[in-house]
Amino acid sequence: MVEKVCAAGGSVTDDDRLLFPRDLVLKTVREARRDITLFGQDSKHDIHLSGKRVYMSSGGAAPGVFDIETGLYRESTAKDLYDAARICDAMENIHHFSRSVVARDIEDNRVMDINTAYACLMGTSKHVSVSISDPSHVPDIAELCYRLAGCEAAFRARPFLTVMVCHVVPPMRFAEEACETMEAAVLAGFPVQIISAGQAGATSPATIAGSVVQAIAETLAGLVFVRLVEPNARAIFAPKPLVVDLRTGSMCGGGGEQAILMAAAAQMGRHFDLPTSSIAGITDAKTLDAQFGMEKTLNVSMSAHAGSNLITQACGMQSSLLGVSLEAYVNDNDMLGHILRTVRGVEATAENMAEDIIKNVCLGEGHYLGAMDTYRRMKSDYFYPHLGDRRTPKEWHDDGSRPVGDIARDKARQLLAVHYPKHITDEQDRVLREAFDIRLSREQIGRST
Repeated sequence: MVEKVCAAGGSVTDDDRLLFPRDLVLKTVREARRDITLFGQDSKHDIHLSGKRVYMSSGGAAPGVFDIETGLYRESTAKDLYDAARICDAMENIHHFSRSVVARDIEDNRVMDINTAYACLMGTSKHVSVSISDPSHVPDIAELCYRLAGCEAAFRARPFLTVMVCHVVPPMRFAEEACETMEAAVLAGFPVQIISAGQAGATSPATIAGSVVQAIAETLAGLVFVRLVEPNARAIFAPKPLVVDLRTGSMCGGGGEQAILMAAAAQMGRHFDLPTSSIAGITDAKTLDAQFGMEKTLNVSMSAHAGSNLITQACGMQSSLLGVSLEAYVNDNDMLGHILRTVRGVEATAENMAEDIIKNVCLGEGHYLGAMDTYRRMKSDYFYPHLGDRRTPKEWHDDGSRPVGDIARDKARQLLAVHYPKHITDEQDRVLREAFDIRLSREQIGRST
């Protein structure tokens, strides 16, 4: 990195600080790619990270799950990761799957990285993002993807897996192995998320503005390096500053400070007109309760309306990123549908102003229920929740008075019983198993032996 930056006009101080010239940073921002598409294994799931488009994603890399049967927290496994992927595969408002739990049942880091990519890619045909723990593991993940795509050239043309890299250890220090991973990933044809994740009050300034300044500087430095490695790299600008509860020193993701911090970072992405990813939806709640709904809706809404192209951790996460809830994915799918409807906003066209319809109804039947335009608009203009209960209190009571969390849990159980994506064929799966140490059994992915 030092050699590349210095060759482009940078310098190193006597105390080993690497300085990036302003002109180099501005050139990087000006020439960075804006046309980034995150391809699905199925093209119907392609997402285009340009302009003000907003997409929702899972994420988190949690060390545990809240067991769907017991409701208790436990360490996560590769099977949990696969289950999370296939739940998200079935949710229409979750557009992208980012690795949400760590496979704690696999001790070898190389094998874990391979199985993480495998579980995610097997569980959904949507675009997948993972982290890679060591640069030496990148060739294995690349080879797995090349085999799935058919060949290296096919993957490079339509890469369906992004590598997420926290290239800095805030404040303002590069993480050497992470930078090597980022370089190897770019050269292998992967899109990369360039992530800075300082915590306000601990590893970044306590002020919201100061934390944003540091996060943007760290992320721009990573973007400069990526483009010096490969000028045509698919690089996603991903400043993801977080918040510390200064009373305890623990990360907290559900407050108003987190909401405006992440929204401000997203606005900087829009200021630079770069494909931008943010974190939102990190509730500190431990279950699907009022705190859960309030914190998630506040944070995801703020990032979405600030113009973040890809909002990770938007669903499924609980307990300040310590655990994933599979039923929460089902519940959050409704929340995300409502938020996306608000992002779409009021479309004030001449047709939508409905002047002729208002006139005809006012001079006619006096209501709009029978108007053909009302019928036409039912699905195009309105989002209808899958779980949100709009019945009368009596109807709800007569049906058992069940809270939404119970309904979401039943739906998640149903999906886990029947939804085994088949976009990867048995033949492809067997090829991968011959080449790599795959720990998920054929039975666990719904295939015969």
